[in-house]
Amino acid sequence: MIVKPDGNKARLKRHKRVRAKIKGTAERPRLNVFRSLNHIYAQIIDDEKGVTLAAASTLDKDINGYGGNKEAAKKVGLAIAKKAADKGITTVVFDRGGYLYHGRIKELAEGAREGGLKF
Repeated sequence: MIVKPDGNKARLKRHKRVRAKIKGTAERPRLNVFRSLNHIYAQIIDDEKGVTLAAASTLDKDINGYGGNKEAAKKVGLAIAKKAADKGITTVVFDRGGYLYHGRIKELAEGAREGGLKF
């Protein structure tokens, strides 16, 4: 019998390994990314308090169209940067969530940088 490896299980293992080293503080919160098949989500999190400071996703009303492509990811990056700027956040720690820094994850990061976030 052929056993196909569970890709999400491997991603969660990578994510746990990365999270052991990355912590978001009040001065420099964590920009977390989650990618599903049809959507992409971004949150800015203060891990010391355990609160989400800002969030954006392709489910937001201001982001129209299909949410599972690079253009939508860039829009989410710009949206999260705008929401962060409104709250006075300029620098973050980027947490790619165990995903490869490629495709939609890369576009979201570049959109956030264009919007003014530094990481």
